[in-house]
Amino acid sequence: MKQSACRGAANNVTEAKTWMCLICGWIYDEAAGDPEHDIAPGTLWAAVPMNWTCPECGARKEDFEMVQI
Repeated sequence: MKQSACRGAANNVTEAKTWMCLICGWIYDEAAGDPEHDIAPGTLWAAVPMNWTCPECGARKEDFEMVQI
């Protein structure tokens, strides 16, 4: 029984998500982050500061939408 519980926990690991700028189409990938702008790889979208802006067009964080790639 303990072994199946471990397998179930492994299935709960979330995959990195991608977010697209609705203005220019630039993609923020949680796995890659944005190291050039002090956002470390692995940073979840929710942890990206509200004052962060799109490196391509300057759009605000609220102008991004989650997309599946």
